[in-house]
Amino acid sequence: MDRGQNTGGLMSSAGLVRYFDAEDSNAIRIDPKTVIAFGILMGLLVQLLTFVS
Repeated sequence: MDRGQNTGGLMSSAGLVRYFDAEDSNAIRIDPKTVIAFGILMGLLVQLLTFVS
């Protein structure tokens, strides 16, 4: 393969990897267990409201 030819593999995604790996100190941090628990509670609430009405 010619050295001057860019295949567009990992080099094209290297900036995105660095962007998503960076952590912002001002970002909201939510524990994954909290998200799962909230989803389960919302599902139960919808089921309860469907059953009542």
